[in-house]
Amino acid sequence: MLTIILKILIPFLVIMQILPFLIWLERKGAAYIQDRRGPNRASILGLRLGGLIHSLADVVKLIFKEDIVPSHVNKFVYTLAPFLAMAVACMTFAVIPWAAPLDWKGGLFTLQAVDLNVGILYLFAIASMGVYGIMLAGWGSNNKYSLLGGLRSSAQMISYELTLGLSVVGVLILAGSLELNAIVQNQGANPLSWNAIRQPLGCILFVVSAFAETNRLPFDLPEAEAELVAGYHVEYSSLKFALFFMAEYANMIIASALMATLFFGGWQVPFVSTEALRAHATTILYYSVLGIGVFSILAGWFLARRKPKVVYHDARDRETKVLGIPAILVGMALVVGQILLGPLALGETGSQIAAAAFQFGVFLLKILFFCWVFIWVRWTLPRFRYDQLMNLGWRVMLPLALLNVVVTAGVYLWL
Repeated sequence: MLTIILKILIPFLVIMQILPFLIWLERKGAAYIQDRRGPNRASILGLRLGGLIHSLADVVKLIFKEDIVPSHVNKFVYTLAPFLAMAVACMTFAVIPWAAPLDWKGGLFTLQAVDLNVGILYLFAIASMGVYGIMLAGWGSNNKYSLLGGLRSSAQMISYELTLGLSVVGVLILAGSLELNAIVQNQGANPLSWNAIRQPLGCILFVVSAFAETNRLPFDLPEAEAELVAGYHVEYSSLKFALFFMAEYANMIIASALMATLFFGGWQVPFVSTEALRAHATTILYYSVLGIGVFSILAGWFLARRKPKVVYHDARDRETKVLGIPAILVGMALVVGQILLGPLALGETGSQIAAAAFQFGVFLLKILFFCWVFIWVRWTLPRFRYDQLMNLGWRVMLPLALLNVVVTAGVYLWL
């Protein structure tokens, strides 16, 4: 029972920990793309951590902000919508595997909350419910701008979910299974065998459809501030608005995890098989900790010696030194500790756990990379017009997705 609870809690806690980092990354990424500094004011005891404190300030602000419920709304539907949006966003992560299954007590112990043999169907079934949160918010708010945002979202979801589903059919044909672990294992550790190489058109269609599904630019028509004054969530404030805000980023994490799982090897470490990881887990762990220690020393040295380009005449001028010295000390402790202790004898179970931790770390890096792609595209491309959005979905992407299915099935049969 404890292991089941942990497998459910760990993915949820991972999403909750990535969310504030993503908000900071979005703000800093937008700032650098637009040639400005971004958040750097909020601080605790003078420490700003490069603007990370702003995410904490946002949480505190939204918790204590007054929750205003307009008199003209349908209160039950209005209240249900943000909770539904966030719940659906978190439920979809349940079937995504984050490391290779462990050999545990004579059986396989899968590292995912729920191991379903129809995992991909579960994903699409639950993800398709996400639109209900937006539709209910648009209708329950009893506001014409909110209603238009909800209607746009429903039309957009229908248009792009068809392409999203069809773009994965080629992957399912190659893997011969609907189980996500089987899809990851079918790709192997060699990047040339990943589905992004074997299914390039399906990969492109899936990525574009994922942008539309998550309502991110250039497909954020349900919000479209210039036209709909924030659209479906215009009447929301306080924690209800925060839930919509968090659901968008949670959906971004899920979409990134799916891109990595279906097309980029999932938890597979490039060029290193699971068996090799487990066989050399002791050595890999030893040199990984050494590498982290050396990197921490170099990063701390860089921060301690760094001279700021702009002098603020306050605590910001000393922040890099305050952060650099502890980083050097931590790095030295790791390096000296590893040299004195030497490689640890992990045993069979310890080697499996160490290999799984390394695979989880690589999977997390892939997720963060695709999250950055979401941010990069948002602050680079302009918003589509509504007719352009529909034309792209129905007249371009859907025929291409059908063509990809036919060609993949034909080549698979022929070979």
